[in-house]
Amino acid sequence: MFISSGAAIADEQNIIRLATTTSTQNSGLLQSILPVFEKQTGYQVHVIAVGTGKALQMGRNGDVDLLMVHAPAAEKKFVKDGYGTKRFSLMYNDFVLVGPKDDPAGVGQAHNIAEAMSRIARNKPLFISRGDDSGTHKKERALWQPFIEQGLQLKNSPWYREAGQGMGKVLQMADELNAYTLTDRGTWLSYQNRLHLKIVFSGDPLLFNPYSIILINPKRYPDLNHKGAQALTRWLISPKGQKLIGDYKVKGTRLFTPSAKPSLKPE
Repeated sequence: MFISSGAAIADEQNIIRLATTTSTQNSGLLQSILPVFEKQTGYQVHVIAVGTGKALQMGRNGDVDLLMVHAPAAEKKFVKDGYGTKRFSLMYNDFVLVGPKDDPAGVGQAHNIAEAMSRIARNKPLFISRGDDSGTHKKERALWQPFIEQGLQLKNSPWYREAGQGMGKVLQMADELNAYTLTDRGTWLSYQNRLHLKIVFSGDPLLFNPYSIILINPKRYPDLNHKGAQALTRWLISPKGQKLIGDYKVKGTRLFTPSAKPSLKPE
């Protein structure tokens, strides 16, 4: 992290505690862009990479200054319940299903994500779930829900395993076990050259994966670094921050598409 030459940044107000998803960390995005912000402003950003569910809980507990998450319904509830004040669109990519190259469940033959999940539910190949209440896990549960309502049992099923781990570790587990899993495309692009898996299904609009920034309510937690959180938010949704997000690539492929509104108004 950047430390100014004038003085050591020991003041708590120069530290911004950012709770974010493992996908933004695993992708390498934050390691690429945050040093630019730190050098420009003198702030230090302490990144706490957890699942979105845990990040939101940290926000509810007042343990962090700012959230970067990707579970729209849970985010809106967080703001509605008074824990957050403003929610800004930041960037997006999509979710993809990955699995063994021989695709034993025939997921690649599906015409949409519902059919893809149906093929997994019917054939019951090994599937590794995040199982950690992350944004990816929330999306996966939503995709399973129609089949659960029809009687599909996931808990304690031998073919369905909840890892309780971040996206990178889950991809590694799926690779070792020759299993299927749902992942965000950013983490997949960062890990794909280390794995034997392949994308077996992608492209359905239901797999859209938006990321947001949420400011914590200062009335509820007045002692947080709200000034720093606002500074980082303004920078991330500014033309400079958005350009750095859009310019970040792995082997020539952009991992995230910037999506901040030109008006810089919250959603």
